[in-house]
Parts: sequence; C-alpha cells; structure tokens
Amino acid sequence: MSEMQQLYPFLYSGSSDLEAVMAEVRSSTVEKANEIVALRQSVLAADEQRLVACAAEMAEAFRGGGRLFTFGNGGSSTDAQDVAALFLNPGGDARPLPALALTTDVAVVTALSNDIGFEVVFARQLGAFGRRGDIALGLSTSGNSANLIRAFEEAMKRGMLTVGLAGHTGGQMAELEGLDHLFVVPSSSVHRNQEAQTTLYHVLWELTQYAL
Repeated sequence: MSEMQQLYPFLYSGSSDLEAVMAEVRSSTVEKANEIVALRQSVLAADEQRLVACAAEMAEAFRGGGRLFTFGNGGSSTDAQDVAALFLNPGGDARPLPALALTTDVAVVTALSNDIGFEVVFARQLGAFGRRGDIALGLSTSGNSANLIRAFEEAMKRGMLTVGLAGHTGGQMAELEGLDHLFVVPSSSVHRNQEAQTTLYHVLWELTQYAL
C-alpha cells in the first residue's frame, strides 16, 4: 500500500465509502455551524445591554484621547491583533481609532519572558505605555492566563478602562475584583469560544463607532 493510500484510505476504497465519509463531514460541518450560531445568539441576547454600556465607555475614553491596548495568548493573541487592526483601520467611512496589540513586538515579548517571566509580558508594556483614560482589552478562552490577570491588575492600578473576553466559566478573570467589563462565552470548546469572541469584539467595535 502506498503512502497516499495509508494517509487517505477512503479515496481508494470505492465510491460508496467515499460518499459515506463526505456525508459525515457535511453533517459535522452543519452541526458545528448551527452550534456556533446558537451560541453567538445566546451570548448577544444575554449581554446586549452590557455590550452597549461597555461601548459607550470605550467611546468616551476615545473622545478623551484614550488608546486601546489589546492582548492574549496563542490564538487569542491573533484575535488581539485583529481587534487592534479593526479599530485602527476599519475601512470605509468608519473612524480610525488609536489601537495597539501588545503581542506583536517579538523582541519585547521574548526579552520580558526570558529576563523576568512570561507572566509580565503584557503588564510591563501597560506599565510603560498605559495611562488613565486608556483601554485594556484582553482575550482568553479559559480566563486563567496569569499574564492577563497581571495585565488587568496593572491597568486597573493606572486607571484604565478594563474589558475582558473569556470562555467557559470565566476562570480567574471572573474572580478579578475591579474589572470594568467581562463577557463570558459559556462553552467548554476552545474553538466555539474563539468564534463567539470574534462576534463580541466586532459588536463592541460597531457599537463604539455608533456611540462616537
């Protein structure tokens, strides 16, 4: 048996087997799509008024010259960069707003991780750049990332508006006293959490633009 046959046996096993595999894939895809749609709808329905209130405070911060700092780990670091890009370069007639992802400078992140510890990679940057009236927005699928907790503590100490996006039960972020806004996606699936969080921060962006 060739390597291709070992890797993809269903391609060589006859049309009926291939059709069965494709039917299973289609069914799984539809199931996942329905799941994320239902999850997004439930989250938005539960948090509608809090999202409006958060966006209003973000708009007020931007009016006062505030800047948005975003951060997260792994896939959430990519989402943090997406948030910053969305606010800074929204396209069309939307108003560009000052936003920076704290995950993009590899030299800074690795220097802080190597010299001090990974738990300070975002807090140290907020300590250097953050000021009263700025916004700190962190994303985590578990809510338990130590470096996010440290970052929020630093942001609160500096009088920044703090916004957290977490998954499952919210983890340690849900226990953090003084966090201004926390939106929790009630799913144990990392993938569904990240997909729903994408919707949440796009809604926050739209509502912030509307408030401005």
